[in-house]
Amino acid sequence: MSGQGFPITGFRALLILSTIAFLWVASPFLGPILWAVVAAMLFDPLNRHLLRTWPGRKNRSAAITLLAIFAAVVVPAVLLGVALVQEASGVAARVRSGQLDISVLLLHLRAQLPHWLLTATGAEALTDVAAMREWLAANFAKSLQSLLGRVLNFGQSAFGFLVDVGVMLYLSFFFLRDGRRIAGTLHDSLPLDRGHGTALLDRFVAVVHATIKGSLLVAAAQGLVGGTIFWALGIHAPLLWGVAMAFMSLLPAIGTGIVWVPVAIYLLATGALWQGLTLVFCGLFVIGLVDNLLRPILVGRDAKMPDYIVFVSTLGGLQVFGFNGFILGPAIAGLFLAAWQLHIEKPEDGAGRPMQGPSG
Repeated sequence: MSGQGFPITGFRALLILSTIAFLWVASPFLGPILWAVVAAMLFDPLNRHLLRTWPGRKNRSAAITLLAIFAAVVVPAVLLGVALVQEASGVAARVRSGQLDISVLLLHLRAQLPHWLLTATGAEALTDVAAMREWLAANFAKSLQSLLGRVLNFGQSAFGFLVDVGVMLYLSFFFLRDGRRIAGTLHDSLPLDRGHGTALLDRFVAVVHATIKGSLLVAAAQGLVGGTIFWALGIHAPLLWGVAMAFMSLLPAIGTGIVWVPVAIYLLATGALWQGLTLVFCGLFVIGLVDNLLRPILVGRDAKMPDYIVFVSTLGGLQVFGFNGFILGPAIAGLFLAAWQLHIEKPEDGAGRPMQGPSG
């Protein structure tokens, strides 16, 4: 028995080491791999529809679906990125030239506030310019310098961006064409019995799919609506505001209100009453309702994680993985919930069905 145990132990060690080595080699392309999986999941219904139209033509269906991904996702993302860089560089130039001084804007806001509000907030409210500038230098200047660095180095990083997009599209094609076979291989590779593995993968995919549709698409819709409203009201840098609202929408406990509420208060306090009131109305009854209207349609009855878990996992994902954490954080939380729910329900006989009574 010891003679058989050593080869098995050695093979398992080789399996673990080779897996770690592969993940290390592929780690520079973690982002493209992740977004290729996301794109394949979102556009899988289109790919399956094309397969029903052309049975057996997997390459053709995957290629046409890939063109749809390029037209619907890549091209708008590139155009948005270019416009965002231009707008951000314009805002940065105004800040550097002194045309946009946030401390002056806050002092102007204080001059417009009613006396009772100044009394309630204290006599020093919004008047400590030195402390205000110090806070801005510590919390805003670094971010602005980083943004300016990316703007100035955009030409140098364009090649890397094109490589990432190319890898994403290349992998998306194979995930679309061979996705079911890859999922089957992954299923067979899990160190679980067939019932547990099937239930775990099904619930994990449902949670991730619901998270993608219920978070990213709703956030994009809210950012688009919010940016359009800011543009219609003549507010400077509407694209930046729209992107900020899209990001804040991904955080359930924060939402888009953290962006448009201060702007509305500023407009009302500075005498722009109709713009401020319009923004309040649109924020409450247009931007705010996008989530309530779209999320049930996009998610349906798919598995949905509690908001507090989405909040913690999204912030944690951002801290650990950067921008990709918007997906990886909730995905890891979804795997965590799926595994524990499966453990609690205890599928019987490996069939993936919950038991009807307490276990004996």
